Amino acid sequence: MPALPPPADSPKLSAPDKNTPTFSPDHISVIFVLGGPGAGKGTQCANLVRDYGFKHLSAGDLLRAEQDRPDSQFGNMIKEYIADGKIVPMEVTVQLLENAMTEEINNQKEKSTVRRFLIDGFPRQMDQALKFEQSVCPSKFTLFFDCPEDLLQERLIKRGKTSGRADDNAESIKKRFRTFVETSMPVVDYFEKEGKVVKVSAAKGPEEIYAEVKKRMGERGFEMTR
Repeated sequence: MPALPPPADSPKLSAPDKNTPTFSPDHISVIFVLGGPGAGKGTQCANLVRDYGFKHLSAGDLLRAEQDRPDSQFGNMIKEYIADGKIVPMEVTVQLLENAMTEEINNQKEKSTVRRFLIDGFPRQMDQALKFEQSVCPSKFTLFFDCPEDLLQERLIKRGKTSGRADDNAESIKKRFRTFVETSMPVVDYFEKEGKVVKVSAAKGPEEIYAEVKKRMGERGFEMTR
């Protein structure tokens, strides 16, 4: 598995430039999944994995796993960034995603099949979006779950009672809202101008939301596999 870039005193970590992406969009389908914290991205991704044969990769889960890995060079740094509601340096997140995609593809027996990946909670800012598409794989589109902030906060407070996540508390939630609006919404706006955003209202119940997701997936040429 490719190594992560070495630690540096500066938060800007070095990473080699690549002229072409690692994976071709002719063989790999990547859908970014964005929405405010508590928008229900994980629930809807689970539905898409079940019905459409996607591999679900959560940028947040990969980062949390890396911070807990005993020999990780970046564990403490990732922990501090997440606790402060900040975005982890781009090179670390992009490399973790590429590693996970490579591992999944190498584990698949059918090497000639088209592979589908949902990347949940990514890209969270423009440099991540541009770097991933340049060096890993251009995305098909971004699935954006739109939901009012007050409803998202209500959901997260409720989730925090049982999730055990350090960032499901009132202080971290406010920081995450602010970070999402300031850094992730420009990504949505950018891809929307390119015609690469599918926007779904996440203010309804999970079943109603998924019905809309399925409709929009069909419009983009994705058929159910089960």
